[in-house]
Amino acid sequence: MKWNILIVDDSNVVKAVLIKALTDSGAPINKIFDASNGKDALVILKSSKIDILFTDINMPVMNGIELVKNISQDPDLNGIPIIIISTDGSTDRMEHLKENGVRAYIRKPFTPEQIRKAVREVMLGR
Repeated sequence: MKWNILIVDDSNVVKAVLIKALTDSGAPINKIFDASNGKDALVILKSSKIDILFTDINMPVMNGIELVKNISQDPDLNGIPIIIISTDGSTDRMEHLKENGVRAYIRKPFTPEQIRKAVREVMLGR
């Protein structure tokens, strides 16, 4: 099975680097979607089957925390594995986000190896 991936970040540079890391990772990718904020991400989530979600925390319109909360409260979306990629990583905030479905956290700047490891752990359980 190939995965549909959604990347949510307001930085086009971060999205491009993450797309490159994912395509180079060897993960079975069908399609990569992207959004610049949580509001746009919810539109994609409701109209497309997404297998894994990468999101920043600090974004305009709807931030990553609000996005995670919306996903956790929607029975059609709350099983989607979420990986946070952000410079903002307080322990309390990460614990709260994990209670709402976040499976992994990667601090920016990230390496392709960190992306590969997180995808393996979240999607393949290793």
